[in-house]
Amino acid sequence: MTMIVAMCRTFRDRALDRCFHCFPCLSDPAWRSSLGLKVALVMLHLIYAGILFLFDSDLIEKTKKEPWYTALYLLLFFATLVQYFITSGSSPGYVLDAMRAVNETNVMYKKSSTASKAFSCFYCNVEQPPRAKHCHDCDKCVLQFDHHCVWLGTCIGQGNHCKFWWYICEETALCLWTGILYITYLKANISRAWWKDAIMILLLIAMAISIIFLLLLLLFHSYLVLTNQTTYELVRRRRIPYLRGIPERVYPFSQGVCSNLYDFCCVCSIYHLESLPSAQELEEKSRPYTCLDVLTCRCC
Repeated sequence: MTMIVAMCRTFRDRALDRCFHCFPCLSDPAWRSSLGLKVALVMLHLIYAGILFLFDSDLIEKTKKEPWYTALYLLLFFATLVQYFITSGSSPGYVLDAMRAVNETNVMYKKSSTASKAFSCFYCNVEQPPRAKHCHDCDKCVLQFDHHCVWLGTCIGQGNHCKFWWYICEETALCLWTGILYITYLKANISRAWWKDAIMILLLIAMAISIIFLLLLLLFHSYLVLTNQTTYELVRRRRIPYLRGIPERVYPFSQGVCSNLYDFCCVCSIYHLESLPSAQELEEKSRPYTCLDVLTCRCC
């Protein structure tokens, strides 16, 4: 028995060595974990859609009569997966890349212990611009750091926050549409096996939980976009030096709803370095709204 186990281990080790030799990237545990999550997410989408088309004969008949309906659903399905991989493979905007893109001489490394410690990264040895933070998962400083997304395997920052929002929006729409199709199937007055209903109900419960989470996430990030904030700034506001002392109802980087939306959706550069607002600007932002401000669209 011991000999058989040893032979199996030897065969496994040789197979892994060959696999790592052909695909060197698989030798990295973090990369394997990220790849496993991506495969699991794609398989989850395929299972939900596949079971629906496999069990629901009425949906097949509706597809024959109204092919545009299923075509739109499949278009959203594949668009969501494509957006997932686009977001996953996008750069959040790294500080070093931004400094090099703007000006090579702007990258200031700490040469001695007398160097300024303000907005200075201990790990990257580089001066951080405002709103940047070092991500320990990526081991890099990220511009306008929001959070590190495990499901995407990358940070969400200035360079891909817009892509991330669109992915959440598409995923939410897809889950809602799929949930409606599941409920339609369960409400149909047709005879079917009990185990089919059991499978559909279990999947629908899991989907309902996902929909609640996605809707809350979409609303939360929409609020962040409208006020030009990040998750990190909102959660750690009192511990961030440049936000300390600013009233919570004041959004220091907000330029108004319309300007925030334009910058979020239309600014092409992922290396835009945002400066800290002056004391005069902060005082203006903290001023209470008046009727004249509303009429002149100060918030926009």
